[in-house]
Amino acid sequence: MVANMRRRLLIHGGLAAGLTTTACGPLERVNTVPVEALDQVKVAGITNGRFYIDTGTAGLTAEGEAAYARELALWRSQGHTGPLPPAYFLAISGGGDDGAFGAGLLTGWTKRGNRPEFKLVTGISTGALTAPFAFLGPDYDDALTEVYTRTSADKIFTKRSFMAAITSDALSDTAPLYTTMSKYLTMDMMRKIGAEYDKGRLLLISTTQFDAAKPVIWNIGAIAKTDSPEALEVIRRILIASASVPGAFPPVMLDVEVNGKKYQEMHVDGGAVAQVFLYPPSLSVKASGIQRKRTAYIIRNSKLGAPWEDVSRQTLTIAGRAISMLLASNGVGDMYRIYTTTKRDGVDFNLAYIDQDFTTPYVGPFNSGYMGSLYQYGYNQAQQGYHWKKLPPGMVA
Repeated sequence: MVANMRRRLLIHGGLAAGLTTTACGPLERVNTVPVEALDQVKVAGITNGRFYIDTGTAGLTAEGEAAYARELALWRSQGHTGPLPPAYFLAISGGGDDGAFGAGLLTGWTKRGNRPEFKLVTGISTGALTAPFAFLGPDYDDALTEVYTRTSADKIFTKRSFMAAITSDALSDTAPLYTTMSKYLTMDMMRKIGAEYDKGRLLLISTTQFDAAKPVIWNIGAIAKTDSPEALEVIRRILIASASVPGAFPPVMLDVEVNGKKYQEMHVDGGAVAQVFLYPPSLSVKASGIQRKRTAYIIRNSKLGAPWEDVSRQTLTIAGRAISMLLASNGVGDMYRIYTTTKRDGVDFNLAYIDQDFTTPYVGPFNSGYMGSLYQYGYNQAQQGYHWKKLPPGMVA
């Protein structure tokens, strides 16, 4: 879906290229955070609300250690004296309306009866929209099912005129997506996320900070713990930002603070940098010295490669095809990065993706028939006992 949107963006861009570009100037915004202050930002009044992958290693490590301490304290308070039970991690990728696969897989897994509670849940793009439901567990399966089987395109975006390519910040408006997510992400849901954070569980969402051209990991549980309407608004906007394909969907402007001064950051789809993440390779759960069994599940909401297509000899079509191939290749690279990291740290690796036996044709973004079919495909496989792949694609044991 991301590739399809970017292809349409190229086509609209081609139309706009023949028009005058002097009609409008850039849209106004509050000053962005200076580069020297990027790691000093407060969001919702806290400093541990988010981390940059390249410079936030110490903060992420401290957050992981604090989560372990909370989990251990709870375990001991329940009368347990032995080691902590196994830890399960879940990473959910981007993929637009193909997120119906992951939604079906999770709910079918519940029906199977062996879906674990996840110590860590991460999400990017459509995976970011799925992640809060997955984090809170089977009680939210009905809501997750509704999002991915009863949501149509008009509940996600409205199209703008092609003139928006030169007069605005995107070709579509995601106000409907904000309304849709706000229906589910309420104060009650946020408080439940905060309560699970208190137990030592982590919910992490990735966006791309467009000004800095850097991926950001958002600590949703810590933000939820502030228990304020401001925090709820911030979390909603983070989820929308993670799914905002640059150019096709408008960037999300997030208000932040540095030393009491207000700034504004521009955030877009986390998929601009990576399709899926578990934890940065700069971290090592093995190096923590904490002895416990760890298992990671990675859901790739896509097939492994770009589908076959009879490509016409037109510049924009060729460029769009190249983007589709690039995104598919990057997605496979993400799986290898995660596999290498988990192998180093002794974490059991498990991968799911849409295989070639799913043949329902794609007829357009957020088509309920297509999404319902893909949801059922994932659901059936999980209910019957999904055969998780133990290696990334192309690797021989």
